Amino acid sequence: MSHIVREKPKLLARVRRLKGQMEAVERALETEVPCAEILNLVASVRGAINGLTAELIEDHIREHVVEAADSASRSRGAEELIGVVRTYLK
Repeated sequence: MSHIVREKPKLLARVRRLKGQMEAVERALETEVPCAEILNLVASVRGAINGLTAELIEDHIREHVVEAADSASRSRGAEELIGVVRTYLK
């Protein structure tokens, strides 16, 4: 988990930007903005979520698979990643 702590400020900044983007979607819906604009906002949110997910997956691979202390840790890291990827792709 040390990689999360190390990257915490950057990750929190990304999450806060995502929150702002979701609030923009909410405001657009409340003010009846045309649907094409709302779809563009939602597409931006999706891109931001995908970027955050990719960053977290990359950090997990580096920390818990590539740089794992031993074979058991590497195997556990890989199994965790497989579970996350399966959930993500559903």
